[in-house]
Amino acid sequence: MDFEKQARELVSKMTLEERASQLRFDAPAIKHLDIPRYHWWNEALHGVARAGTATMFPQAIGLAAMFDPEEMHKIGDIVATEARAKYNAYSEEEDRDIYKGLTLWSPNVNIFRDPRWGRGQETYGEDPYLTSVLGVEFIKGMQGDGKYLKAAACAKHFAVHSGPEELRHEFDAVVSDKDLWETYLPAFEACVKEAKVEGVMGAYNRTNGEPCCGSKLLMQDILKDKWHFDGYFTSDCWAIKDFHENHQVTTTATESVALALKMGCDINCGNIYLKVMQAYQEGLVTEEDITEAAVHAMRTRLRLGLFADDCEYDKIPYDVIACKEHREEAIKTAENSVVLLKNEGILPLSKDLKKLALIGPNADSRWPLIANYHGTAPKYVTVLDGIEEVAPDVRIHYSEGCHTMLDRVERLALADDRVAEAVAVAKTAGLAVVCVGLDERYEGEQQDNGNRFGGGEVSMADKPTTALPDSQIHMLEAVIKTGVDIVIVNMTGSAVELKWLQDTPNVKAIVQGWYPGGEGGLAIARILFGDVNPSGKLPITFYESAEGMPSFTDYAMKGRTYRYMEVPALYPFGYGLSYTDYEYSDLKTETGEGGVKVTVTVENKGSWDGDEVVELYMKDLDSEYEVRNHRLAAFERVALKAGEKKTVTLHLGEKAFQIVDDGGNRRKDGSRFAVYVGGSQPDDRSVELLGKKPLSVEIEY
Repeated sequence: MDFEKQARELVSKMTLEERASQLRFDAPAIKHLDIPRYHWWNEALHGVARAGTATMFPQAIGLAAMFDPEEMHKIGDIVATEARAKYNAYSEEEDRDIYKGLTLWSPNVNIFRDPRWGRGQETYGEDPYLTSVLGVEFIKGMQGDGKYLKAAACAKHFAVHSGPEELRHEFDAVVSDKDLWETYLPAFEACVKEAKVEGVMGAYNRTNGEPCCGSKLLMQDILKDKWHFDGYFTSDCWAIKDFHENHQVTTTATESVALALKMGCDINCGNIYLKVMQAYQEGLVTEEDITEAAVHAMRTRLRLGLFADDCEYDKIPYDVIACKEHREEAIKTAENSVVLLKNEGILPLSKDLKKLALIGPNADSRWPLIANYHGTAPKYVTVLDGIEEVAPDVRIHYSEGCHTMLDRVERLALADDRVAEAVAVAKTAGLAVVCVGLDERYEGEQQDNGNRFGGGEVSMADKPTTALPDSQIHMLEAVIKTGVDIVIVNMTGSAVELKWLQDTPNVKAIVQGWYPGGEGGLAIARILFGDVNPSGKLPITFYESAEGMPSFTDYAMKGRTYRYMEVPALYPFGYGLSYTDYEYSDLKTETGEGGVKVTVTVENKGSWDGDEVVELYMKDLDSEYEVRNHRLAAFERVALKAGEKKTVTLHLGEKAFQIVDDGGNRRKDGSRFAVYVGGSQPDDRSVELLGKKPLSVEIEY
């Protein structure tokens, strides 16, 4: 269908004032055209958010740890299905409020370049290739392949945006052409060109001097002219007023309106587009500027079938929301996201244990399940709940141990008021699972405008340090001192300092549980007791500490992430243990038209069924422009029963053999390439932790 033509015809019937009104995020009804009110702002980062009950998947960073594009597609489809069901039901009641539309402002494909960034949990990690592949499949699943869009995804925040949160309204992210095109733009380009994402959201900050929601370079030269984006562009919420209030690139509100509108910002999340007509009267914008933005807005609504009688999604019933099938899928994704970081033979735990101490602020709390941008789960299963379900005959001695952040649980008590209890239950049981970490109150988005929550006594955004909070360190030190064997379950959306726990003899295992979703405690329990074999891999680097890292405000990639870091990691990107052992053999390459086919045999040599993520890394051996270390170029998740072997085929297209030079040009610049295939990176630390090297071969292409 020619949605562009339909949009132009529809907009031609509107007055100029009506066209301007449709650029607001809370677009009013136009009764004489039978256009109902529509609210553009909706969230669906890991399930439909902020609009009542919905299936709650693990936070995005946990989803990334699955390394599973097929599953990301399925999640996107489930999210869109539930968003449609809600939209259909709410529209029948004429409820067209915020968070109830079909323009879902997800995924966040920014690069998690610094572990201190609070919003890094919303991303797919630190690697541009992984982020691109997962983002594309999530969008394709969400938008569907029907006559109309099932839902309209939105790639955000365009571009070069990853903290610091407290400075975002005034910050200028200065970046080289090489880093821009090699690191910060590839995922957005893939979302636009491969996934045909319907929406793009601009970031709050400036990039190289231009505010991202009014940037000629980003919005005109790259997004429209180079990538031929034909969806709608929205500002981040209240970002346009930053033009004159904080960035000071304009002097008045109407000048800010004009800059955004002329650069191609169609929808304003905020209220400054209430001044569009004033900007028109002042001669700052033209009728054509307003009309074009209105056409883009209506084109998206038409693509969603919102004015159609034959939309295939109008009959999706309400009872699909948080149905059994969707909830089981969410638990499965949580299981597949958990990363086993350390295991000295203690895991899996036996269900014949007589007793177990379960300690820590995240052991029986809903907070670490939900992450930010969350909906309401129909059921919450904490780690304590999960263990009681999975191992009902084990006597659990539970202690909160400490507050997540504060120095005491009870306001009138002395500091460390739950530590003695933690010690007592550890001694009583003789074995302790200690659940530590953070939650959305302590790492997340800057709490302003529409992003406030009732966080209680402490609220943070970025982390001032990558260390665990002092309250938890004090508790851990006391429990460690008992000498009992300890399993750590770390629930965070980012890397924290775990080296001291890795090096502690009676800390026998460390599990990274992320923010695992509404019933994620069940998934963690199933991992701990061996119902599920852990298979997640880290989508970010766990550094030994933040000491010596580049400044948080430095956007150069030098010294950052696995591609450019200059010191050994604690736990490298791509790393993750299993209860079984995978052996790689018979690595072969075959050069053909359009790229290279790589095959490798993977065998499950252990006694546990499991999933392995086959990772392929590359390095151009000739080019001075290649990344410092190596880069992920292909991967595949494969299921293998105990004793089973499979041949896995990976494809390297022309782009895999290209570098990005200092001018930002992507091109081929060498003929000799190292290819590494295995269950990890080829770095020394991964080899040390796993006791094996990936297979490698040098090829010419």
